[in-house]
Amino acid sequence: MSDTTGAPAGGPAATLDLDRLDFAKGGGLVTVVTQDARTGALLMVAHADREALEQTLASGEMHYRSRTRGLWHKGETSGNIQRVVALAADCDGDAVLARVVPAGPACHTGAVSCFGATALVPETLAALDAVIAARAAEASAPDAGGPPPSYTRRLLTDRNLRLKKLGEEAAELVTACADQDRERATEEAADLVYHTLVALRALGVGLEEMKRVLAARRR
Repeated sequence: MSDTTGAPAGGPAATLDLDRLDFAKGGGLVTVVTQDARTGALLMVAHADREALEQTLASGEMHYRSRTRGLWHKGETSGNIQRVVALAADCDGDAVLARVVPAGPACHTGAVSCFGATALVPETLAALDAVIAARAAEASAPDAGGPPPSYTRRLLTDRNLRLKKLGEEAAELVTACADQDRERATEEAADLVYHTLVALRALGVGLEEMKRVLAARRR
């Protein structure tokens, strides 16, 4: 596995040791599997050569190499760019996993994924975090007199309410565990996870950052 470091979307590009990739095995190309970093959905499979990956690293946006199209920057004409979150090589060095935040559909047909709906089943926490991130974006936008804000948006805009609920949910989980109430403890844990994600998002911290901390502690 190559030395890789994740980076938030919109920030510096991820890192990847290109010298540890086996381009020769694929006639100058490696396979690139592209995945939505927020939901875990498989978006597309393409190829890249050294130049394409160099452009990806330099720009923070996915570039690929096609034998028919040559070097191409995903979304250059459509606007459906893919911002890089992390790049990782497989154990043989002939394939790269690209975790991205897409600005639009990955497929030329207009579908979100080239593999259809079966590839879009989201990982539950990632899907929840994506919804919270969307509500955070709404909360930062000017109020256009639309419908009443959702509960998540209210939490994001009201610091006292947010911290009060976080403390309440933590206390309720402790009580349920002390009572050895398995069902209630499970429900309270789910509530605490939700309120924790909201509190972190209010600080500008997403699930991916927490995952990186957990991964580092697992080593």
